[in-house]
Amino acid sequence: MGYDLIVLGGGPGGYLAAERAGHAGLKCAVIEKKALGGTCLNEGCIPTKSFLYCAKAYEYALHSKDYGFSCDNIKFDHKSVVARKNKIVKTLVSGVGATMKANKVDVIKATGVIKGKKDNEFLIEADGKEYTSKYLIIATGSECAMPPIPGVKEAFAKGVVVTNREILDMEDVPKELVVIGGGVIGLEMAAYFNSIGSHVTVVEMLDHIAGPTDREISKILQDIYTKKGIDFKLGCKVTQVDLDGVNYEADGKSFKVKAEKVLMSVGRTPNTANIGLETLNIEMDRRAIKTDEKCRTNIPNCFAIGDTNAKIMLAHTAYREAEVAVNTILGKNDVVRYNSIPSVIYTNPEIGAIGETEESAKAKGIDFKVAKLPLIYAGRFVAEGGDQTCICKLIVDKKKNTIIGCHVISAYASEFIISMVPIIENEMRVDRIKEYVFPHPTVSEILREVIWTI
Repeated sequence: MGYDLIVLGGGPGGYLAAERAGHAGLKCAVIEKKALGGTCLNEGCIPTKSFLYCAKAYEYALHSKDYGFSCDNIKFDHKSVVARKNKIVKTLVSGVGATMKANKVDVIKATGVIKGKKDNEFLIEADGKEYTSKYLIIATGSECAMPPIPGVKEAFAKGVVVTNREILDMEDVPKELVVIGGGVIGLEMAAYFNSIGSHVTVVEMLDHIAGPTDREISKILQDIYTKKGIDFKLGCKVTQVDLDGVNYEADGKSFKVKAEKVLMSVGRTPNTANIGLETLNIEMDRRAIKTDEKCRTNIPNCFAIGDTNAKIMLAHTAYREAEVAVNTILGKNDVVRYNSIPSVIYTNPEIGAIGETEESAKAKGIDFKVAKLPLIYAGRFVAEGGDQTCICKLIVDKKKNTIIGCHVISAYASEFIISMVPIIENEMRVDRIKEYVFPHPTVSEILREVIWTI
């Protein structure tokens, strides 16, 4: 069967590309073996936020007297949380399917493999059937990286080591949880299980948590969760995983931390093996597909979006890349502006970030200054009992007098970091931004307060 466009992969990038293409009138098919929604909807973004919302509600109940009421004999039922998560995922996956149908997109439930080209069209095989298309979008996502640490395979086979997939289906709460890797996924799961009673230890090779997050912000988050009981082992190399714990080295000495479960969270790897990329001679950077700002590969009419190009492995990046790829197919001039894509860590409090950090600005030789204030300058933040150590921080280009980075640790950070996207994209001058009116009282008002210190 012939199509205008075939999309390999039904995750956030894949299904949105198919939706946009179908809406534009293209004859489109998305090929996905598993459930629509990919890792994000089924094993990542949505399930973890469901968990974290429950943990936040539980924490509020535990501190109910601070809010004028009391709760006695509070118990947390993790099995109910898992059941609630499954219901939410089922609902949203069904919604994606309905959207595909509404936009006349064919969903082929199979594994698609590229077989090269036939009559100048892409040839895709899925469960023994052949499909052709004028255009191809590769959106096969990523998988949890599993480093060759001694004992990991054996512990994974025994159910001691888990990934983001398995931990979201566990119905029992581990007494001791060791998280290998202090990135976003590791921190969010560490936060959840810490809140519901596990003793959590985070072992990280770097000397800081949260990867490329602004160091001052990540240190505040670390301090907050240290007070909540998480043990952070930084600058440590895991040397072996046993069925009862994790061995690691620090400063030339060996240590072991006890663990009932071990979450492997050291990053993700693009799913680009065994899908036939070699038949097209697509240029690669290790396992990532090389693309330009229009998501084009080196092969005409072939695009790669989402985690497959590994530029910024976030669901909302995939969404935007999907739109750019389809717009390019439709002949519209569009590009992905990677310098203004926000990121969020959904701990409690949250971290919202966009643009340059102090560290990245220094590395690029930018002449910048920092403006920052504690969140206590935002009335709603104080009224709702926010952590007093939270801050909002802006990175300002001195020469242009424009904001090139924003980093905030606060409640609702995920909801108002979007306001900085047009400011950074359009290189708006600080004096112009000062004219903006923020609703009062809101936590987002902290942005206005910091801007007025510049």
